Amino acid sequence: MTHVAEMLETFPADLGDVEGAALERCIEECISCAQTCTACADACLSEDMVAELTTCIRTNLDCADICGTTGKVLSRHTGYDPTLTRAVLQACIAACRACAAQCEEHADMHEHCRVCAQACRRCGQACQELLTSLG
Repeated sequence: MTHVAEMLETFPADLGDVEGAALERCIEECISCAQTCTACADACLSEDMVAELTTCIRTNLDCADICGTTGKVLSRHTGYDPTLTRAVLQACIAACRACAAQCEEHADMHEHCRVCAQACRRCGQACQELLTSLG
């Protein structure tokens, strides 16, 4: 059992219309993606062709911030606001798509970009699944 699952199980109230497994996966993917995007941006800064990776670095950092925020918002259940939850999930999906597309442009030359694109695709999918489960 993951620490995310353990924390969700300890919540003293009902999670309402949120499906627990989808929520757990989404939080985990958001946290993982935020870390991966941050590391990818840092790796891009170490490349010889850093000037050509400016857009990738910016997209990585934007995605990292949005994924991190999404994971935090999804971790809070008291006073749950379904409208806000849907909005952050949609923003995270958009950020992950943009970052995956940007990293895929460099994936043949930079392994860190390939790994990052995969993490973004997984995170975007987890957010979409949770969003769909919310109705």
